[in-house]
Formats: sequence, C-alpha cells, structure tokens
Amino acid sequence: MKKLWQKNYQVDAAVERFTVGRDRELDLLLAPYDVLGSLAHGTMLHEIGVLTDQEWLQLQAELRTLYQRIESGDFVLEEGVEDIHSEIELLLTRKIGDVGKKIHSGRSRNDQVLLDIKLLTRDRLQDIVDDAAELFHLLLGLSDTYQAILLPGYTHLQVAMPSSFGLWFAAYAESLLDDLIQLQAAYKIVNKNPLGSAAGYGSSLPLDRKLTTQLLGFDDLNYNVVYAQMGRGRMERVVAQSLTSFAETLGNMAADLTLYLSQNFDFVSFPDEITTGSSIMPHKKNPDVFEILRGRCNRLKALPNELMMIRANLPSGYHRDLQLTKESFLPALSELQQCLRILIHVLPHIRIREDILEDEKYKNLFTVDAVNRLVADGIPFREAYTIISKQIEEGVFQPPAATQHTHEGSMGNLCNERLQEIEKEIISGFPFEKIRSALDRLLGSSNTVNRNAKAT
Repeated sequence: MKKLWQKNYQVDAAVERFTVGRDRELDLLLAPYDVLGSLAHGTMLHEIGVLTDQEWLQLQAELRTLYQRIESGDFVLEEGVEDIHSEIELLLTRKIGDVGKKIHSGRSRNDQVLLDIKLLTRDRLQDIVDDAAELFHLLLGLSDTYQAILLPGYTHLQVAMPSSFGLWFAAYAESLLDDLIQLQAAYKIVNKNPLGSAAGYGSSLPLDRKLTTQLLGFDDLNYNVVYAQMGRGRMERVVAQSLTSFAETLGNMAADLTLYLSQNFDFVSFPDEITTGSSIMPHKKNPDVFEILRGRCNRLKALPNELMMIRANLPSGYHRDLQLTKESFLPALSELQQCLRILIHVLPHIRIREDILEDEKYKNLFTVDAVNRLVADGIPFREAYTIISKQIEEGVFQPPAATQHTHEGSMGNLCNERLQEIEKEIISGFPFEKIRSALDRLLGSSNTVNRNAKAT
C-alpha cells in the first residue's frame, strides 16, 4: 500500500521492518488522540478557509464516527498501512473521497505524533493522579487507624528510636504529595500545544494555532516551531523523571514490607492468598508481590537515562531516532499505574502486630526519651547523655514508663488533617475539568476519551 511520503520506488523490506519496529503496535494507543487532533485541526482549517462549510461538515461527521469506532474497540491498523496518521487519512478518503485528503493540509506527521503523544500522556497522567490520590487517602486512613501502635525505628538497620505505624503510613502518604508536585511540574510541560509546527518549520498557510490550543484544552502553545520539534523526547524524559519520584516512594515502601514480613522482623502479615509459595520448601510464604513491585519501580528509575541517551547529541530538527522513545515511554505510563493499583489492592489486607516492642531487644529504643526527660528536668544535654550512656553500659537502663511526642509531625501529632488540605490544593492545580469540557465540545457530546482504556 502506498505511503503518504512514498515516491516512485519501494523501500527494501528488511530496512522497512527494522525502521518500523514496534511503531504500528504502539500507534494503536494513539488512535483516539489522532482523531481528536484532526478534529481540532479541521475546525481551524475551516475557520481559515481551507475547508468549505460542506467539506468540514463531512470531515467532522466522519471523524466523530471514527472516534466512536475506536472507543468501541472496532478499529485496527490495516496490514500495509504505515502508521495511525496514514490509517485515519485512508479511512476518511475511502468514505468521503478527496475531501479526506485535505485534513493533512498545514501539518506533518511530525507535529501529529507530537500532539498524539502529548494528548495520550496528559490523559495517562490524570489516571496516575487519580490513583495516587486514592493511595494517599488509603495510607492516611491506615495511619489514623494504627496511629497508637508502636514499632521500632531504625538507622543503619540498627535499632534506633520508637516509631509508630501511624508515622510509617503517613510518611509514605506525604511522600506521594511531593511526587504529585513534581508530576504537576511535568504536566505543565506536557500541556502545551505543538500542533502547527508541522515538520519543525511551520507552514505558509495562515494557521490559527491559538484556536487549536483552545479546542484541545491546552494551557498554551509551544510557540517556536523549531523548539516544538526539539521537545520530542525531552517532554518524555521530563515526565519519566516525575514517574521515578513515584517509583522511589512505592519501591521504598515495598522494601520495608519485604523486611517487615520476614520472620526476623515479624511486624506485619498478609492473608495467605496475597503471598506465594516455594516449589521445594512447604513452609514458605513469599512476599513476591512486593519484590516484583520493587523491581518494577527500579526499572522505572532507569527510564529517564534511557530517554536522555536516545536524544544525546542530536542536532535541532526531527530525527528518526526519536521514534524509539515510544517503545519505552508509553508502556512506562501504564507500568507506574499498575504499581499504584497493586498497593491499593493489597494494603487494606495488612495485619499489624501490636506487641512488637515487648521484645527485650527493643528496650534501648527509649534511650533518647530518657535523655530528654533529664533535659526537661534541667540537666544539660551532654550530661544527661552521659548519665544514660553509663546506665546502658552497666546494664541497668530502664525505659521511661511512658513517652509523649507532641511536636508537629511526631507520633503524637501526625498532622494528617494538614496533609489532606495540601493534597486538595495540589489536585486543584491540575486543569482536568477545563480539558474535559474542551474535548466534550470538540466531540459534540459528553463522551471524552475513554478513561478505562489504559496503555499496555
């Protein structure tokens, strides 16, 4: 089948297979977004007189029909068709003839794919925000439920000071807040419109780029058309860096849980069905879910470097190297979401051991509390430290009968209500409602991009 760019020769089959790679497979993920971009671009072409009223009515109707086909799952990339942009144009042309060929006026496949990836990324980031918010509230709920149950805190993996499950759960909840702030910064870079930059040098047609920006719900433009193309791969790297922030939070929690589940710690447990067994040791209940979670998070942490290296030393302008970014970036968006969802699924089943600190080996957890009690009685800190150290050396140290931690963020004053306020402030900073309304208008209905169609 003839390609959009094809001249009077055939590309070598081996060369074509090598250069196409997984592009066709990944392009299916871009299908609804390519239609949305065409709807916005077509509206603009009509406004500037490239499309007549009748031509635009035909194109608009057929594009909306195609969108519904994609949403229903009744859509494939035909054999011999190079990419999703070619498929959409081919289907339009089959249906409405030469009018379908006009949709490509004033744009290139370069700014089409830039736009499609941004629209998909924007959508997936909303899914991630939604799931991160759900996990945040789950963690805060567990923090409130188990705030009074103590567990040992460690430094250098040595018994250090008393902690609590309230502190532990809330620590990861607050970590998610910083992750969301970093994601919000990346989102602002995503939410700029590259459409109209064409192949990186603009168009001699009087394109109204501000109109397509408004129609697609973007906050602003990538103004400079050369920079719009330079942003390919760069945007993905910036987003990947924000994904690694979440990966660090989730991976650290998974590492804690693998330790806490071991017999040497025995701080928590889960129902048998959440663990896995051994093929040789009948007693084993392995924390595979948390080990796989940790491994996936570590893999995500490597992504920014991979994307940076694909772009390394490229001069300005488009280069085919950038096609490779899709192969690692698009699946990563789904992978992080799967990591969030598995924690949301299993954490409600956690069982907390309540008598951990009754073990004699945790007696010295309270040495700092004993020092602080002497300080509160007026003894200088260094002298109080020496007194308690001597008691420990002589084996006569006895922990205080009760300790109170009252400052903000301590065991006795978690400040979880303030964390909830901060979470609301962060979430309100994402323009999700503005985007939804814009896409509703573009589609002429209340059916925006299918929120359940996750990347795979």
